[in-house]
Amino acid sequence: MSAAILIIDDESAIREALAGILEDEGFQSLAAASAEEGLTLLARQDIHLVLLDIWLPGMDGIEALKRIRQEYSEVPVIMISGHGSIETAVQTTRIGAFDFIEKPLSYDKVVLAVTQGLRVARLERENRLLREAAPAGAAIIGESQPIRQLRRQIGLVAPTDASVLILGGHGTGKELAAQAVHRQSARAVNPMIAVNCAAIPEELIESELFGYEKGAFTGADKAKKGKFDQADGSTLFLDEIGDMSLKSQAKVLRVLQEKNFERVGGGRMVEVDVRILAATNKDLEQEIKAGNFRADLFYRLNVIPLRIPDLKERLEDIPLLAAEFLRQFRSRGLGEKRLDDSALALLMRHSWPGNIRELRNMIERLVIMTPGQLITAEDVSLFLQPGAFKPAPSVGLPAWNHLGFKEARRQFEHDYLCKKLEEQSGNVTKTAEKIGMERSHLHKKLKALGIKAEE
Repeated sequence: MSAAILIIDDESAIREALAGILEDEGFQSLAAASAEEGLTLLARQDIHLVLLDIWLPGMDGIEALKRIRQEYSEVPVIMISGHGSIETAVQTTRIGAFDFIEKPLSYDKVVLAVTQGLRVARLERENRLLREAAPAGAAIIGESQPIRQLRRQIGLVAPTDASVLILGGHGTGKELAAQAVHRQSARAVNPMIAVNCAAIPEELIESELFGYEKGAFTGADKAKKGKFDQADGSTLFLDEIGDMSLKSQAKVLRVLQEKNFERVGGGRMVEVDVRILAATNKDLEQEIKAGNFRADLFYRLNVIPLRIPDLKERLEDIPLLAAEFLRQFRSRGLGEKRLDDSALALLMRHSWPGNIRELRNMIERLVIMTPGQLITAEDVSLFLQPGAFKPAPSVGLPAWNHLGFKEARRQFEHDYLCKKLEEQSGNVTKTAEKIGMERSHLHKKLKALGIKAEE
């Protein structure tokens, strides 16, 4: 959609000349003969830049500039005047004008000023959105078979404009997968816009997604663009869409079908070009049966399903994930720490119900609470508390590949003793008798392996 430029000038010849220049360059133009008329158009239309004359009947250009900067701060304003002076140019620049052009107008000067104004506004908008929406980490880390398959699938779907439904539990990295899809698409020139549907109250979700017009409700003192507006030409990520109400689902479905929508309190259709990525930790087919999710929206979103594996399905990736988290915390000034093989082995025996988010929190806790630079299994066992006597879940052969003989033996001893303790209902004395080991020796071994046991 080409940029819309508003011309505010009381001379019809100037308005016509500027409109001709802009339309020759592929822009849309709107015209107003007064500041009051121009402000009305700003409230009703999506304007990307304003060309504003200083000398106007009624409200003058200086006062109009102040109003525009106050109510539409993202819209650049270029002042035009036939009675220009250095003082006037400095004054308008201080108020917030992007540029100042003197009459008679030069075709090249107008085109250059408009082009630069739009470019700077776009860059400022992208920087703001990136600061607000960028995730803490950008890469999908791991070399396990499920992660390699996920990266292959992302590589295939990303260059298309197909809708993607990302499935996975809490903390598995669904937004990272969405970011990877966006970065590998042609829309990556603009930032991905993300919205957490579960974190927004039901009464606010529509205004958040679709924006609202000035006066739409109490407190709406100026118009605001919604997430669909912000994602025009880019990608919109709807996280936890399974928590969206049926009413909001119907409106999202309409946008997907019609490519347009109305803002809250507005009567004008806004056209957008948006690619939708959605994510949920719920079984949407079961939600459909329960009447909580629209089947037609599900089929619109589920063009390409991507499943993010739980961490317990990719335990062999823990050393790589832990190394990345240690690097992140080091860059934040939390100190130089590293995990020894015994600590890694213990981390790889935990089931991680909170997935990668839980692992990251654990690494941060270890970095802060471990006094030395080397984090050992004993340090990990103070916080992990995997549960007494319960054998760790089997991690399969891939999880052993990175271990040397010493650590492989340690892992075997851990699993073996957990199993034997479970057989004896946690009784250390009976376990020691059963396996032919002195009770005091077994206690020391359990402590060294990070196994919490009580008589």
